[in-house]
Amino acid sequence: MFTTKSGEKIFVVDGHVHLWDGSDENIKNRYGEEFIKCFYDYHKLSPKEYVWPYKKYQKYTDEDFEQDVFENGYVDFAIFNPQYLGDFYHQGFSNLERNEAFRKKHPDRVITNGFWDPRNEEAGLKQLEQDAQKFGWRGVKLYTAEWKGDSKGWKLTDPWSYRYLEKSQELGLKNIHVHKGPTIRPLNKDAFDVADVDEVASLFPDLNFIVEHCGLPRLNDFTFIAAQEPNVYAGLAVAIALIHARPRYFSEIISELTFWLGPDRILFGSDYALWQPKWIIEKFMDLELPEDLAAETGPLTLETKKKILGENAARLYHIDIGEQNKQFGLPVSDKTEPAGTTAPVA
Repeated sequence: MFTTKSGEKIFVVDGHVHLWDGSDENIKNRYGEEFIKCFYDYHKLSPKEYVWPYKKYQKYTDEDFEQDVFENGYVDFAIFNPQYLGDFYHQGFSNLERNEAFRKKHPDRVITNGFWDPRNEEAGLKQLEQDAQKFGWRGVKLYTAEWKGDSKGWKLTDPWSYRYLEKSQELGLKNIHVHKGPTIRPLNKDAFDVADVDEVASLFPDLNFIVEHCGLPRLNDFTFIAAQEPNVYAGLAVAIALIHARPRYFSEIISELTFWLGPDRILFGSDYALWQPKWIIEKFMDLELPEDLAAETGPLTLETKKKILGENAARLYHIDIGEQNKQFGLPVSDKTEPAGTTAPVA
């Protein structure tokens, strides 16, 4: 929990975290090596004191996560949004069993989402139903540029994707996180195009489409889609890490998002272990928009920052901030919402 200079406590939900395995032992081919090395290049956008050695970055420990996210990173609740990448890694880049074991260690602080791939067709639908029940998922992370055999990606508007979205809705997986952001080598940039969000958001109004990385580098396309689709949200993972190396650019991004989406549809995510939440949150809380941007889109207020850092994700995932505050011995605000369970039952 972050404490402001005036002593106010801010509830933090990190909406995009991982426990990945990019180790040499798990790498299946050169593509898996290219992927984790590209991740590491992004990691080096961190302040120098937060850059890890490459070997540690390939596969870090549960203890690293606990220290960097919970102990030092101000995070009260973390949401796992994994990707499989089975063509690149023997056991997958993110392992669902490992995620679940970690959730069971921290049932009051962790939510685990899953994933699906419409190219798995009927068998995948059955697997989705089994996995959702087994792991108690609240949502899924979709990776439309993932390779599978001869296929170099898929679209949310593919016929089988509609079947999977219908099944997700049936299973109560309301939060659909979709990677629509920068390309990671060797994946194809166009397979992360944000355009397909438009149609499915209209067709499935009861689902929440959290567009991770807010469509970068197609920010304008994303904001105009999100402006007209009330069930489309912006995930700040990757974008917010630019606050260190490119503070003006990030200021432009957050200005556009708050102008078009408002303060209630933007979610914080560190993308740990791409970056550590501690320095990101500290810089975000200190951020004041340049005068020219603030004059056009309005200032970035404390109330808006509180919504982005935790309140918006808490609403989508039915995390009871009041109950969480009680665990820390903090007063419960009359504005605390919403009531509901805080994690799947172990």
